[in-house]
Amino acid sequence: MKSALKLEIDEARAMARAALAKAREIGVMETVCITDEGGFPLVLERMDGARVTGPQIAWNKAFTAAGHKRSTHLFNTPPNGPALPGNEAFGIQWSFEGRFAVFVGGFPIVVNGEVIGGVGLSGGNGEQDTACGVAALQALQDLLGARSEVLVQADIKK
Repeated sequence: MKSALKLEIDEARAMARAALAKAREIGVMETVCITDEGGFPLVLERMDGARVTGPQIAWNKAFTAAGHKRSTHLFNTPPNGPALPGNEAFGIQWSFEGRFAVFVGGFPIVVNGEVIGGVGLSGGNGEQDTACGVAALQALQDLLGARSEVLVQADIKK
């Protein structure tokens, strides 16, 4: 039997707070969703004035990142992004009743090599969503300290 790491609600809340603090700092109205390893929301927050479509989009991004164990932007990165026309996963975005997101803003939460959840952002451009996602992941690393390693996949281009 394998022991598994679980993201706790206080950790998820700290991640959401960090993402929204970064959003305020850079002047963008964001929605953030932190999910468990199955892609189901633990925390979902929409800033006052953020788009009403943000919660569903942020959840979709977090769901995809957690469930597929990779950052969402990696599906669409030219020239070999698997979800691009002509590539092996083209059309995957219609999977799971349209919940599969293949654009920037969703990141797996990876602790000590194990995917324990996902974080999704909606409201800014790709750079802004990424900055808020990185802030959330960094907040988890700060909480866990040196005893654990949180992988920030926001910058991986493969």
